[in-house]
Formats: sequence, structure tokens, C-alpha cells
Amino acid sequence: MKIFKRGLFALILTLLFTTQLTAEYLYKDEIVYNPKFTQEIEEVGAALYKQTGIALRLVMIKELPKDMTMYAYEKGLLSHFKEPTILLTFAEMNTQVDIEVNDESLYKYFDKKQILSPVTSYVQGFMMAAFYAKSWNEFKSMVTNTGGTILPLLGGKAKKGKVTQKYAAAMFNGYLDIAQQVAKAKGVKLGSGFDSNSNQETLFYVKLLFYFGVLYAIIMYIKRKIYKTRHKDETYRKW
Repeated sequence: MKIFKRGLFALILTLLFTTQLTAEYLYKDEIVYNPKFTQEIEEVGAALYKQTGIALRLVMIKELPKDMTMYAYEKGLLSHFKEPTILLTFAEMNTQVDIEVNDESLYKYFDKKQILSPVTSYVQGFMMAAFYAKSWNEFKSMVTNTGGTILPLLGGKAKKGKVTQKYAAAMFNGYLDIAQQVAKAKGVKLGSGFDSNSNQETLFYVKLLFYFGVLYAIIMYIKRKIYKTRHKDETYRKW
């Protein structure tokens, strides 16, 4: 029995070590540990690198090193890569997501501001701007800065025990968005079905939920207004 346990433990270590060696584009994962997720990231990353020579790497860590900013952490990692590299990083406990590059010219191939936008649509952006904007410039920025593919999913609620799945969905969505934009800017195809807008399907449900919430709030507001009006008339007749 002890020999069996030792053999099983050795097999697990071997598999984990092998995964770490072959996971070139999912550069670090301290959160999800899902073979399917790893495989999908690797397939997209490999396809993009083959077609463009640009490496898109994903880093998912529990927490940033003490007294280190996200920018400093990313720049430290990027210094190890010689090829043109885009780094998408998520730090769970710090609730931070960022995209950095080791060559500034890479920014022309994708829209960082759009990808990291907290809203998915103009309507949602307008509603948030109407409630939270503190100046006209901030209002315009919130309305025009839409199309986010990561933060809207990260900000959503997850069922019990499904948090890591939410993280995986959000980060894959953003990763694929970056890859598609780079491929399009370079005039190439990723292939294997990665050129379609399938990553927008999850965001469609996020938008649908938001619109449903707005519609519900409007209906409740109208009902409350009608109730107050009727109640006021009844009170007036009593007097």
C-alpha cells in the first residue's frame, strides 16, 4: 500500500513537472490548474507565435510579491524574454489585471484600453457614466471606453465552488481577444476556430443580465411613481 502511494505521488509530481515544462504560453498558473484551460491557452499562443513571431503569455498568480507593484512584477518577467512578448497578468488577491510588453511597438497591434475596460457596451458605459462620472471628461471616457473582455466577467458573481472557472473564462476571453487583434493587425489567421467571435458569447450573457437589471429598475421606478401618485390622491380625498 505504501509503495502504491509513493508511486502515485511520484506520478503526480511527474505530470505537474511535465505540464510546467510544456506550458510555454500559460507561463505561470497558481490558481486554475485545469489541463483543458492550459491546453486551450497553449493552442492559441502557439498559433499566434507561428503566424506572427509574437509571444502572448498569460500569468495567473495568487498575490504579487510583497512591496512590488504589478508593473514592476511584469517588467521583471518580461526581461527574461528575447522575442517580442505581450504579457497578460492577473493577481487574484490584489484584484489586478494588466497587459505589458517588452517592446512598445507591440501596442499598435491591440487595444489595451478596450480589452481592460470594465464595461462591455456603450449602453452600459453610458449608464455607469451617468451615475459615477465626476466630470465631463470622465463621462466621455467612460462612454467611449467600452468592449471590455476581462473585467466584466471577473466582476460577475460565481456559484459556490466555481470561482476558478470564472477566472479561467475571463482570462481566456481576454487572451483570445488580444490574439485575435494581433492576428488581424498582422493580416494572418490563427486557424483551429480561433478566428471567430466565439469569445463574445459569454459577454453576450453579461450584457443581457445588465440590460435585464436596467429594465427591472425602470419598471420598479415607474410602479413606485404610480403607487405614490395614487396614494397621494387617496390621502387628499380623505381630507
